[in-house]
Amino acid sequence: MGALGLLLVMAAAMVAAAAAAAATASAPRPFFVFGDSLVDSGNNNYLATTARADSPPYGLDYPTHRATGRFSNGLNVPDIISEHLGAEPVLPYLSPHLDGHKLLGGANFASAGVGILNDTGIQL
Repeated sequence: MGALGLLLVMAAAMVAAAAAAAATASAPRPFFVFGDSLVDSGNNNYLATTARADSPPYGLDYPTHRATGRFSNGLNVPDIISEHLGAEPVLPYLSPHLDGHKLLGGANFASAGVGILNDTGIQL
């Protein structure tokens, strides 16, 4: 193989690498959320706790206009980040709708009242 052949092979490899990089850059990446009520997307709906946000006025400004378990009247920060990434809002980890395929796109592990100390949220 001459110098021209080697140059053509290298150019083809560079074009293939650039195309692969462009394809991965546009695909949404998995998004996993950990935190407390500020980023909880509804995990507490599936827990035996009094810290719940599954009734009005929560969800008043959410796109579905109903309470979803988010401790806000609309979208929370992970929802907005998901929106900017071009992905669907991440589902709560405890949601029955979070199957194996959707889990690959991310999950929300946040729960209201969570803390690192044993006494955190004990009154809940």
